[in-house]
Amino acid sequence: MADRPYTLLSCGMSIDGYLDSSTVTRLRLSNDADFDRVDAVRASCDAILVGARTIRNDDPRLLVRSPLRRSERTDRGLAPSPVKVTVTASGNLDPAGSFFAAGEVEKIVYCPNSTVAAVRRRLGRLATVVDAGQPVGMARVCQDLSDRGVARLMVEGGSSILTQFLTEDLADELQLVVAPFFVGDSAARRLVGDGMFPWNPRRRAVLGEVRQIGDVVLLRYALSARFGSS
Repeated sequence: MADRPYTLLSCGMSIDGYLDSSTVTRLRLSNDADFDRVDAVRASCDAILVGARTIRNDDPRLLVRSPLRRSERTDRGLAPSPVKVTVTASGNLDPAGSFFAAGEVEKIVYCPNSTVAAVRRRLGRLATVVDAGQPVGMARVCQDLSDRGVARLMVEGGSSILTQFLTEDLADELQLVVAPFFVGDSAARRLVGDGMFPWNPRRRAVLGEVRQIGDVVLLRYALSARFGSS
């Protein structure tokens, strides 16, 4: 899909491949130095996408933290932080949550056509609610974001969203941080769910960079020919 945004997936996992623990509200998988790196990546993007479950579980603000980076964006005529984007099947999102309440930036909510009317009644004052098909298709989401001027999209999870972007071959880059511990909890969410992935034993992803950041390691994988072009 040539006219979709350049899409990078950004996530952290434990050594044994978990995004969180079933007993901890939010598992800290990174360190301060890497959080600053992620902040810089956010500042370079036009939009940040997370799934509805991530919003419910983590209540993320999804804002650029650094005052300098926010200032650099406004100097370029941009909003201080990228557009916030989420995808929801039910529309069960708290209007008072940080996704909606934090930051004077545009918010977009994609949902299936069966729930558009209800989601607009609930969230329409706070965000642009978009019909994304039945069921929601990530290719359609990407196309709509491109039509809205999003050239660079950062996807921060969770597992279901990452799985969909990867299995639908809609990612150009994976930025994966590995934390130096095990979770060992089969009830917790893994990095991805089941699916038919384009990268498999017969088609290995290209490792573009390995970088140690304190006690974590960043792995950057090239998932398309566009890797590093944006």
